[in-house]
Amino acid sequence: MTQQERLDYLVRGLAAERPGTAVPQDGCEKRALLRGLMNLRPPVPISPDWLRVQDAFLREEAGARGVVDAQALPAVPGDPRLVLWQGDITRLKAGAIVNAANSALLGCFHPCHNCIDNVIHSAAGLQLRQACHELMEAQGYEEPPGRAKLTPGFNLPAAHVLHTVGPIVDGPLRTSHRRALADCYRACLAAADAALCRSVAFCCISTGVYRFPNRQAAEIAVSAVRAALPDYPRIKQVIFNVFKDIDFSIYRELLG
Repeated sequence: MTQQERLDYLVRGLAAERPGTAVPQDGCEKRALLRGLMNLRPPVPISPDWLRVQDAFLREEAGARGVVDAQALPAVPGDPRLVLWQGDITRLKAGAIVNAANSALLGCFHPCHNCIDNVIHSAAGLQLRQACHELMEAQGYEEPPGRAKLTPGFNLPAAHVLHTVGPIVDGPLRTSHRRALADCYRACLAAADAALCRSVAFCCISTGVYRFPNRQAAEIAVSAVRAALPDYPRIKQVIFNVFKDIDFSIYRELLG
């Protein structure tokens, strides 16, 4: 199959589950529809044939975006285990990337939403939502802030995804918010070490829609990682992955 044939096949398969779905002819619109239908789909079984085509499609898309080898990224001055990198976290080939998840831990169900939860699930494929569903079914209750759960990366260049729920800041920033955010970083490092990951890429947990102030979030991230890393000598590299220019400036200042 060509990439276009894969796209047509995948869209037809998911559109058939939603009678009345209009399928556009334009390639960009069709890609957006595929992502939106994937975002909406609950964690229920799907044809192995569909998944095989999805995997081939997503891996070719990842190659087109460009895979970034974490090991090739330069360390910050004075600390060979820390890296600052600005870009799309789904491009990183690393031991694990961190997803800022919600308490349901199933990904974002808003079609084509630009949150990192949606971006990661869209690039990984439907298997990621199913894996998270199985973890949550076994747990039996929503995921509280400050913990971490590990899944495979599926169609991501990263081997694993670490899902952590950060604190939601509704009103003044409190000590409990700070403590929960630091717990997210510590829990992710512990889970990555247990999975023998040599590298971990952190997103800016709890900023954005969770309203944790960017500078305070970065200060906590850097402090928590620096304090915890000596306990995990198997982790050789921690990447602070930022997307916005404001976060890059803050982290660059904090990391020297």
